[in-house]
Amino acid sequence: MLTAHHPRTFVARLDSRTESTPLARHLLRAYLSALPTGDRYSDVAELLLGELFANAVQHSDATTEHHIEVRFAVVNSRLRLEVHDAGTGHPTLHTPAPDDEHGRGLFLVNELAERWGCASRPGGIGKLVWALVAPKPVPALVTA
Repeated sequence: MLTAHHPRTFVARLDSRTESTPLARHLLRAYLSALPTGDRYSDVAELLLGELFANAVQHSDATTEHHIEVRFAVVNSRLRLEVHDAGTGHPTLHTPAPDDEHGRGLFLVNELAERWGCASRPGGIGKLVWALVAPKPVPALVTA
């Protein structure tokens, strides 16, 4: 059983390639499937992780030899997603124009995450971008 005091954290290092994005989402699905309430996070969490991972691949100024690390943990009933990369730049939120073909990733993260942010990696190079995902409410039972 997961508790707020002793959350299980999943950590993986993946190649810094666009092709690793589906693998990151697959690992998240596997992590959530092992949790009793994992299905309450899955839809939003997979979308947000995909956006954060893709941003790390596309916008990092680190060389491709550096890996991207993903971390997942449930803390105080919130799913915390983290994506670590070796790049120096920090993401900035902007509102995309209707005809923009790209640039909606952080906009989606901002709209769907309970909170999100960016910080320097403790004890290392680069940054981590995190997002908190609130669980979907449990549907009310309908009685006749």
